[in-house]
Amino acid sequence: MNISDSQRVKTVLDNLGYTYTENESEADILGVVACSVRQKAIDRVYSRIHTWNKMKRKQKKNILTFLSGCVLESDEKKFLKTFDFVFKMGDLDKLPDMINNYGVTLPGNFKKNNLTDFWQINPHYDNNFDAYVPIQNGCNNFCSYCAVPYTRGRELSRGSEEIISEVKDLVDRGFKQITLLGQNVNSYGSDKNGNEISFPELLERIGEYGDTSDKEFLLYFTAPHPKDFTDELLHVMSRHKCLAKWVHFPIQSGDDEVLKRMNRNYTLEEYAQSVDKIRTILPDATLFTDIIVGFSGETEEAFENSANAMRRFKYNMVYIANYSPRPGAKSHKWEDDVPLEEKKRRLHKLSDIMMDTSHEYNKTLLGKKMRVLLTSLDRNGEYFQGFTEGRVVTRVKKEDKDLIGKFINIKITEVRHMSIEGVPVE
Repeated sequence: MNISDSQRVKTVLDNLGYTYTENESEADILGVVACSVRQKAIDRVYSRIHTWNKMKRKQKKNILTFLSGCVLESDEKKFLKTFDFVFKMGDLDKLPDMINNYGVTLPGNFKKNNLTDFWQINPHYDNNFDAYVPIQNGCNNFCSYCAVPYTRGRELSRGSEEIISEVKDLVDRGFKQITLLGQNVNSYGSDKNGNEISFPELLERIGEYGDTSDKEFLLYFTAPHPKDFTDELLHVMSRHKCLAKWVHFPIQSGDDEVLKRMNRNYTLEEYAQSVDKIRTILPDATLFTDIIVGFSGETEEAFENSANAMRRFKYNMVYIANYSPRPGAKSHKWEDDVPLEEKKRRLHKLSDIMMDTSHEYNKTLLGKKMRVLLTSLDRNGEYFQGFTEGRVVTRVKKEDKDLIGKFINIKITEVRHMSIEGVPVE
């Protein structure tokens, strides 16, 4: 979501005549698209603006700084004192006026009416093969640890025709990997009182288009909430080749009491029933998840239940986070009673389990032929890197021709805990 937001910010700055640079010392305007999910991320924002303000004083240069994205009100008040301007992402259309108010003259051909709606701003894509398409903003779930409802507001669905049109345009332009984004994608359309199609229907429409298109692409989505996950969604995914067989299915905890305190609105067994359906209807799908360790009140027994859940569901990838209280969220009022060192121990233990289950799956791929999308070169420039349809990290020995942004067939020749390696085949 932050990448998607940033791409629209880049478009606005492009239209103002700015050119992007990786070198901060060259910049005339510096900005952060923040995330408030973890305190560590906000701490990095404080560190960055301290560095930038120091640089402004030292260079005596008229550098402008801004902050947007997910920012809690309590942090926003503090950042207003250190950034030149702070704005909500929905107010991105006001960014030119903010810059103008600092004495920067806008180009004569700039038209403000091009920015009447955040979703109408065409993103500045980072490449020509991978794109994010937001389908909703905000969240209605109010998980007790989460700040999103307070930073992004309640759920608001984007028009389906607009979404489908954007996806078709991306496919026509040659994009190979498209990801639909939302805080809870499978509640898409529920805020429209019956005047919008459901999420499975949205995927059905895109899947039907993919079946008739002569362009090869894969469509992903993230993230669904387990309480809203339906058989209909899985059956739609099974029917259409372009709908990637990959499910990001956040569990957050494997303990019922912790799940209740998190306000997740499902039990471990209800979650397990959904996983069983995923395995049955989409037998080739890979399974990713999110888990929080050290949540307020998480006992050793509760943690072990999470560890056992990871062994049970055999995830291909797990994004594990130490719990950090967020101001505004309900759990911020509760004691953060798991020491940091214990959180780290629990995180490392779950990481070891993830490595084992990922390796177990990867070993089943040895010798198989698979189709992969190559997305970059490794650090040494010796291998292409990319992903299988199930988003397993893949390496392929570099050839003379440029294969970045292309699908190729490979035979798996080597497997590791978190990745696979292969050679091109016809």
